Amino acid sequence: MNYLGELSALLTAVLWSGTSIAFSSAAEKIGSVQLNINRMIFASVFLISTIFLMGYKFDLTNSQFTNLIISGVIGLVIGDSFLFKSYQMIGARISMLLMALSPALSAILAFIFLNETISFLGIIGILITISGIALVVLERNANSKYHITTLGIVYGLLGAMGQAGGLIFAKFAFNEGHITGFIATFIRVFSSVIIFLPIMMLLRKYKNPYKVFNKNKSALGVTLIGTILGPFLGITFSLIAVENTKVGIAATLMSTMPIIMLPMVKYIYKEKLTWRAITGAVIAVLGVGLIFLR
Repeated sequence: MNYLGELSALLTAVLWSGTSIAFSSAAEKIGSVQLNINRMIFASVFLISTIFLMGYKFDLTNSQFTNLIISGVIGLVIGDSFLFKSYQMIGARISMLLMALSPALSAILAFIFLNETISFLGIIGILITISGIALVVLERNANSKYHITTLGIVYGLLGAMGQAGGLIFAKFAFNEGHITGFIATFIRVFSSVIIFLPIMMLLRKYKNPYKVFNKNKSALGVTLIGTILGPFLGITFSLIAVENTKVGIAATLMSTMPIIMLPMVKYIYKEKLTWRAITGAVIAVLGVGLIFLR
């Protein structure tokens, strides 16, 4: 059986894990809004350069263009904006737990709008994977500086809905015919820049990137690394995953990022892994195994 979609989704989770570490460092240095826009600008440059070098053609229908633009706006502009706001209010730990609901939301939306169904074994695999992720994400000390608020939870849920909605519209585009992953990613990312950048400039939330990076050159390095791993390669493979497997399954496999991050956190930040976190990782891996066996 061809597992291109599933393997691409897992690779996406690996890439996004590296991205989260790079971007968390960059966000501390230049702020989340500055980072969000800069990553999409850099990604647009990387993507269009790759497209021209590889000789890919923009042979898409008008509806494919439209669906990918809507996908980018919902997922990258609206969804990510709510996610970053959730990070600020209730912290990454609870926000990531809420984002773990994205696969279920994706599966429901795919059932309603795409008539996609998942086997009983696949559903069990999704539920087990989400349970393992929740166990890992909730494994932190109780002395966090963040406090759970209703608004913070709402923002986190809207972030999860944004990611799920973005995947649905991307799937609409792929259902019409094959689209090269780099081209689909460029349309999503560049359209997000066109919409997001002017708004933030009008609100005076975005500063001159040359001046920002000139003051903090280390921020430029981690932003570029995060951009290559995330908006450039990560989103591209996420779209390959959506094209080649069901949306709910792709979203579930991509949401294993907290599990994949465990060894990175241990060796980069020297954090101690508890048995609860390890148990959650094992449960999530078992769930992923069931998804492949569906």
